[in-house]
Amino acid sequence: MNLSNLQPAEGSVHKDGKRVGRGEGSGKGGTATRGHKGAKSRSGYSKKIGFEGGQMPLQRRVPKFGFKNINRKEYVGINLNKLQELVDKGVVKDTVNLDILVANKLAGSNDLVKILGGGELKSKLKVSVHKFTASAKAAIEAAGGEAVNL
Repeated sequence: MNLSNLQPAEGSVHKDGKRVGRGEGSGKGGTATRGHKGAKSRSGYSKKIGFEGGQMPLQRRVPKFGFKNINRKEYVGINLNKLQELVDKGVVKDTVNLDILVANKLAGSNDLVKILGGGELKSKLKVSVHKFTASAKAAIEAAGGEAVNL
């Protein structure tokens, strides 16, 4: 034990601080450290989130623009070259469906899947997902496979 690691015994120090608003004799009576007047000195005071003291708040100063369609359907895009990689690895033989894509972490179980035309598909596959681009559908059928919409 030396001066650098001295500390009081467990439970002997109370860090609650001085109680405020308990009479003038305590030194913290009267305004109870809240200052004089104004909203912050009153009981029940709480400021609104984003309040900037009457200055126009940031969320009202920044311009709003654009349109967000609440009925938009988001599709997870998977290119043809990803399907070809699955065939090359030996994961897929002749059919690709949502379960296989979920198992290989290319899509989530609740996702809508769209096959995109990026890359090249050499093998004959029966692909059944939610949507296809025109180029992807053409490439799958040119390879001898079939594209089935769910």
